[in-house]
Amino acid sequence: MQYTNKKVLVTGGAGFLGSHLCRRLVGEGNYVIAVDNFFTGQHENVADLCGKSNFELLRHDITFPLYVEVDEIYNLACPASPIHYQHDAIQTTKTSVIGAINMLGLAKRLNAKIFQASTSEVYGDPQVHPQPESYWGHVNSIGLRSCYDEGKRCAESLFFSYHRDHSVKVKVGRIFNTYGQNMHPNDGRVVSNFIMQALQNDPITLYGDGSQTRSFCYVDDLIEGFIRFMASPDDCIGPINIGNPYEFTIKELAGLVVELTGSKSELIYEPLPSDDPMQRQPNIDRANECLDWQPKIQLKEGLMRTIPYFKKFVTEANW
Repeated sequence: MQYTNKKVLVTGGAGFLGSHLCRRLVGEGNYVIAVDNFFTGQHENVADLCGKSNFELLRHDITFPLYVEVDEIYNLACPASPIHYQHDAIQTTKTSVIGAINMLGLAKRLNAKIFQASTSEVYGDPQVHPQPESYWGHVNSIGLRSCYDEGKRCAESLFFSYHRDHSVKVKVGRIFNTYGQNMHPNDGRVVSNFIMQALQNDPITLYGDGSQTRSFCYVDDLIEGFIRFMASPDDCIGPINIGNPYEFTIKELAGLVVELTGSKSELIYEPLPSDDPMQRQPNIDRANECLDWQPKIQLKEGLMRTIPYFKKFVTEANW
C-alpha cells in the first residue's frame, strides 16, 4: 500500500501525530508539505526531515486560507490535550471549524482527497460501551471541554456536507487515546503525566478513584490506520474509529508505568476534572472490515518504546 509521487499536505505537521505521519509519508517517497502554527507543535519533532528534498515546513495557522497544490490533505491541526485546548477555547473552536472550512475549500478546488482527524471526544461521556460509529454521543455542549468536543463534531458535519453537496472526497477518522514518542512532556495527558512523574519519582496523580477506563493505541498503529484509510476506495468515507480496543483502568496504567520505569512513586488522588469521561473503548469492527486494520502493539510494549523518549526531558531538567 505504497504512495508514490504524490504531493501531500499535513496540517499540524509538527505535532505529535503529524510528525509521525510526515515521517511515514516522506519515507514512502511522497512530497510532503507540513504546516503548523507551533502553538503545540515543535520544530524538533520534524528537524530530521527538514534537510530532505521531499519535505517542506511552513508556519501557518489554518484559520487563514492556504493556497498550495496537493493531491491529498490530512487535517490534523488542533490542540488535543485539555491543558492546551482550554488555554484559548475560542481559538480551539475556530481551528476545528474555520480550519475545516478552509481545508475543505482547498480540497474542493483541487479535487483532492482529505482526511479529517476527528476524535473519540465526539462521543463525550458515553452511555454506550464500547462505542460504535453509529453512537451519536453524550456531550456537554457548554462545558469546559466543549470547545474541543463540539468543534470536532461541527467539523465532522462540515466534512459530510462538503461530500454530499460538492462531492469532495472525504475520510473521517475518530481517534482514540494515542501515545508514543513526540508527545509534549507537559501536555497534561495521562500517559505523558504518569511517565514524567514516575521518572522523577514524584507522586503519580490519579483523578477520581482511578477506575475510569481508557483504551491506548501506540502511535505507529494509528498512523498505519491513517494511511490505509486514505488509500481506501472513495466510497469509504467513515466515520471510522481508529484506536486500540483493549481497555485499562487509569489505576492499572499507573501501576504499569511504575513497574516499567522502576519508579518509587506513590499514587495520590485528586478530584475528577469537569466532564471527564468515565469510560472510553472503540468498537473497531468497521476498521477491520473496511481497512483490514487492527492495532498490533499492546500497551506494555508500546510503553517500553515510549519511556526512553521521556527520559531526555528529565535529564535536561536536572542540568
